[in-house]
Amino acid sequence: MEEKNYKAIIEAVLFTMGESVELERLSGGLELDRDKTRAIIEEMQREWDAAGRGVTIMELDGAYQMCTKTEMYEYLIRIARQPKKRVLTDVLLETLSIIAYKQPVTKAEIEKIRGVSSDHAVNKLVEYRLVCELGRLEAPGRPLLFGTTEEFLRSFGVHSVDELPVLSAVQIEEFKQEAEAEMHVQLDI
Repeated sequence: MEEKNYKAIIEAVLFTMGESVELERLSGGLELDRDKTRAIIEEMQREWDAAGRGVTIMELDGAYQMCTKTEMYEYLIRIARQPKKRVLTDVLLETLSIIAYKQPVTKAEIEKIRGVSSDHAVNKLVEYRLVCELGRLEAPGRPLLFGTTEEFLRSFGVHSVDELPVLSAVQIEEFKQEAEAEMHVQLDI
């Protein structure tokens, strides 16, 4: 019969749980007595400390938790403070373009242009602070109006939405033809 790798099991459990796990629960799950489980954890603590790992196992009132060593906090803080790189997918760019050119605009107007629900895209753009709520439309249901923010202007290097490129009549006609061709291909499927 194959010997269980108790250390790997304990490590996996503590990592996955993300919070302290009582010794009783660990020993029950491992089907070992409490003393044997405690001895394995103490051995792991010594090995991890000797190996200079960035994490340790802490005992917290009869429970154990995998934690970051305090000497690693400086690096965690540095990395956590770095701005996250935002990825604007085609869907987000399309939605952002509609908002930038049609603002103030409601979700219903965006969805009419896109032909699909835009809740997620608009919410993501609000989260990225590229779009904000501008108020409510004076119409039944009083839908929210959305527009671009100063962060949008900074991100795209323009001083005003008036500086956004304007499509020529030729470009508009080309886009219409491409859209119609795409519609015919989709209908043939």
